[in-house]
Amino acid sequence: MNTGIPGRIRNGKALGAAAALSLVLAGCASAPLPPPGAAEARSKLTRLQSDPNLATRAPTALKDAEAAVNTAELPVSKAEAELGAHRVYIADRKVEIAMAQASTRYAEDQRAKFASERDKARLDARTQEADAAKLDASRARSEADAAAGKAAELQRQIAALEAEATDRGLVLTLGDVLFATGKSEVKVGAMSNLNKLVVFLNSYPERSVQIEGHTDSVGSEDSNQGLSQRRAESVRAYLVQQGIAANRLTAVGLGENQPVASNDTQSGRQQNRRVVAIIDNPAPATASSK
Repeated sequence: MNTGIPGRIRNGKALGAAAALSLVLAGCASAPLPPPGAAEARSKLTRLQSDPNLATRAPTALKDAEAAVNTAELPVSKAEAELGAHRVYIADRKVEIAMAQASTRYAEDQRAKFASERDKARLDARTQEADAAKLDASRARSEADAAAGKAAELQRQIAALEAEATDRGLVLTLGDVLFATGKSEVKVGAMSNLNKLVVFLNSYPERSVQIEGHTDSVGSEDSNQGLSQRRAESVRAYLVQQGIAANRLTAVGLGENQPVASNDTQSGRQQNRRVVAIIDNPAPATASSK
């Protein structure tokens, strides 16, 4: 019988160990754990906190969400599962609210930024238009001043030239002082009158001149015609010698056919013996030439 006692003792120890292990396992099984969904709430919060566009735009809501997630991560026992689920729900809602507020404020900031950029672009455009208008006005004033200056200078030179403005152009009547009676060579002492014409033509190189020779009715019509042509050509030749381009000058003899006074008196015949220089008017500016 003594031999059976140790066996029973060993069996009892084994049973005690198994019972102790069962108690340990049961205790582990009932140890409090973070509730399901807490990790997902933390992950959503972390993504929100890491977003550079949203992380700073709802600080109060983010603070509330952080506190709610911290609470949701607290371990709960099996008996507290419903409490844990409620905490997770609250944490998830807090994170959603923080994300919505941050997204809304980000959108508002973007709209304000775009509106500011649009307003700045409009202001810049108006400024550019105003600057362009000022520049155009300044240019117009400069052009007007330049045109007025040119007009004044033209009037001064016309007065110096003693020419008459007509529809045909500027008419300069040189009279019979350029030539000796019956001659076609320009007299040396009469060149000062032609030199005024040279100065004018050099100032206005775009203008051309028609030189007309006229005579009185003394002598035959043919001889008067020839003399008037030679005199016109003599004036043209002198102007070319002074540097006026030949293609700007036309010489024509009109003889006795266009008198300006009666040929019955000496004074009338003197008026009819003349050379006339007709300086054409410049062509009007066109839109393509501006």
